[in-house]
Amino acid sequence: MAIWFITGASTGFGRILAEIVLEKGDTAIATARRPELLSDLSAKYPAERLLILKLDVSKPQEIIDAFAAAKEKFGRIDVVANNAGQGTFGEVEAVADADVRAMFETNFWGAANVSREAVKFFREVNPAGEGGRLLQISSITGLRGHGALAYYSASKFALEGFSEGLANEIDPAWNIKITIVEPGGFDTPGLRKTTWAPAHVAYSNKELPGNVLRGIWEQYHPKGDARKGMEVVYKLAALEQPPLHFPLGKDAIGVVRSKTQSLLEDTEKYEPWNEGLERSG
Repeated sequence: MAIWFITGASTGFGRILAEIVLEKGDTAIATARRPELLSDLSAKYPAERLLILKLDVSKPQEIIDAFAAAKEKFGRIDVVANNAGQGTFGEVEAVADADVRAMFETNFWGAANVSREAVKFFREVNPAGEGGRLLQISSITGLRGHGALAYYSASKFALEGFSEGLANEIDPAWNIKITIVEPGGFDTPGLRKTTWAPAHVAYSNKELPGNVLRGIWEQYHPKGDARKGMEVVYKLAALEQPPLHFPLGKDAIGVVRSKTQSLLEDTEKYEPWNEGLERSG
């Protein structure tokens, strides 16, 4: 049975994934900024199957302490699911710098620091060569930016680039596998936790993305079933050779195909402009 370390486990994808892990007979290290929200799980599962830890991923020392506690309790970790995140939406001219920086502290820096500790743990604590699995819960907006979500998209784009670079630089002998999961629209409580900046006065056109999204947000319920999505993620972690990128949901697949086609079309159309750009001599 595998031992999972899950960030952002109090609600949304993280909570559902923790429940699946425990139901399957695995062990969960469930971390959250508000661990009291997981008290019902601690009442249901014994301490040898569930460790609940307070962890704000924007605080590097808390990350180090959480991995140390996991080592002391279980002596190993097989899967780390980097799920903690937050969203502040609005036009680029509308969102306050402080809100953007706070979002990056969680979505990028928090995830990056967890990843660093995970790789070190897989290599130095787990038995030699057994490695581990690192799941980066990104977003389809980390592959294609969307109006009124530019800063959120940027935080996920940063995570994508970081994860690709990390996957490329680690020694294959360590047997550490990284997969970037890019969910499309899934109905989770996390959607209601996002915050919106007040609309910028210049963006009065009702058809602009920010105004459209603000108008539907409270009633927005994506078709994706979060439980089914996390069942797929659970299965993904068991693959011997998992993919680096995993778009999750049919809408995510559509975005990947659309962006790939557009990128290739533009590249091929303007390829002749790149002739003769080499230095002479």
